[in-house]
Amino acid sequence: MLESHVARSFSLASVPFLVAVAGAMFLSGNSVAHAADAVQQSDAYAADATVQPPARKHFWSGDWYLQVGAAGFIAPKFEGSNKYRLMGEPMISIGRQGESTRFSSRNDNMSYALIDRNWFRAGVTGKLLFKRDADIHGLKDTKFGGEVGGFIDVYPTDWMRFHAEVRQGIRAHHGVVADIAADAFYDVTPKVRISGGPRLTLASKNYFKTYYGVDAEDAAASGMSEYHPGGGLKSVGAGGAITWKTTDRIETSLFGEYRRLEGPAKDSPIVKDHGSPNQFTVGLSATYRFDFSLK
Repeated sequence: MLESHVARSFSLASVPFLVAVAGAMFLSGNSVAHAADAVQQSDAYAADATVQPPARKHFWSGDWYLQVGAAGFIAPKFEGSNKYRLMGEPMISIGRQGESTRFSSRNDNMSYALIDRNWFRAGVTGKLLFKRDADIHGLKDTKFGGEVGGFIDVYPTDWMRFHAEVRQGIRAHHGVVADIAADAFYDVTPKVRISGGPRLTLASKNYFKTYYGVDAEDAAASGMSEYHPGGGLKSVGAGGAITWKTTDRIETSLFGEYRRLEGPAKDSPIVKDHGSPNQFTVGLSATYRFDFSLK
């Protein structure tokens, strides 16, 4: 959300315009009034162009907001499972006050925009990964960790957003994950918005190895066949939400999503023998906005 402001010179901005006005006056005497108006408009434009917003002492100086909350949802016990449980996750977003409010989806991970333009945003993103206690006897648990990377948002219209994230695993796994989504959104009322669209996820070999692979030790302990997946398509699906701006500071949402596991994930014995490629999620979320200033 960093902005740059380039000062414009009065003389450079006005000379071409004044030349055009002088030509019009020479060709037609009755155009003098119009030329005078044009000169006044040019002067006003030049004056506006020289106005600069107050300089920030530091890049963090100014008025900010912090939006925090949580989501509670029913989802598979682990990736590929056919058993479900109630789960929760934190929701955090931060930005400058006064800047345009952007569409966001529950699928968006914690992020901060380094570039924020009318139709384009880009920045850093992160995701927490909680430990997986597998229900399958003999299958090793996964570790608690996270993913860090970058994101981009593209707004081709005022009712659609394309979103992409690429993240590198830390501790929980050592692979790379890419999420791609498109959402159309519509304000039914000033306080109620509906949104939804397709989802797609890709992952590298090391990611699939952690969550869908079965090594010799796992195979001997669980009775499953060894499985050494490569990288590729992980899932395709769709998601949607109804969001209600309860107050100026509180926002609540009802959301749902369906994903079908594909490629190396679908072919894993963990999914074929002990789970399902069809993954459903439904839940509620609520966030509260805090305003603060930094000098």
